[in-house]
Amino acid sequence: RPCLRVVVLAGDGDLAAIGWNHLIHAARRNVGITCVCFNNGIYGMTSGQYSPLTPAGFRTATAPYGHLEREFDLCRLVQAAGATYVARSTTYHVHQTIEYVARALTHDGFSFVEVLTQCPTYFGRRNRMADTVRMLEWFRERAVTVAQAGRMKPEELRGRVLIGEFHRTEEVPEYSRSYRDLIARLSGEGDGDGR
Repeated sequence: RPCLRVVVLAGDGDLAAIGWNHLIHAARRNVGITCVCFNNGIYGMTSGQYSPLTPAGFRTATAPYGHLEREFDLCRLVQAAGATYVARSTTYHVHQTIEYVARALTHDGFSFVEVLTQCPTYFGRRNRMADTVRMLEWFRERAVTVAQAGRMKPEELRGRVLIGEFHRTEEVPEYSRSYRDLIARLSGEGDGDGR
């Protein structure tokens, strides 16, 4: 049913851990899917274990003294894999988030929008941000737009998160349309025996 627009809504644990292989290959193939990642930096549905997107140094149920690893950058990953639309925003930046999701929904190909979301119960409570407002303020303080980052030194960017539209191209053909075109071409060129 190629007329349908498929939207995948998933958490950071889903996409950066168990489902990362599916994410990479959907991006590589440029399948016409819009994927929105809700990144709260933790496994919020299962008591607060750290995820591949938990920022370094932050506390979780499974890293009570601080997470030792650097967080994974899903936007860089999907862009490197071949996604043709990539953006990141936060729940503090509501208008920007709406704009990016709208662009992703109308994009012809694999589109990916990461949205940093709050989890005051498990992430915030352990990291002195136990209410939603404090977490939204943290997003505001921590976020730097792509344009701002271009004018900043590397040491000024430490501990910050880049937000904005990272990549957009219409040059790569959408996979399922290419697949249907191949079937149509082969059907017209067959030798009459069904091949």
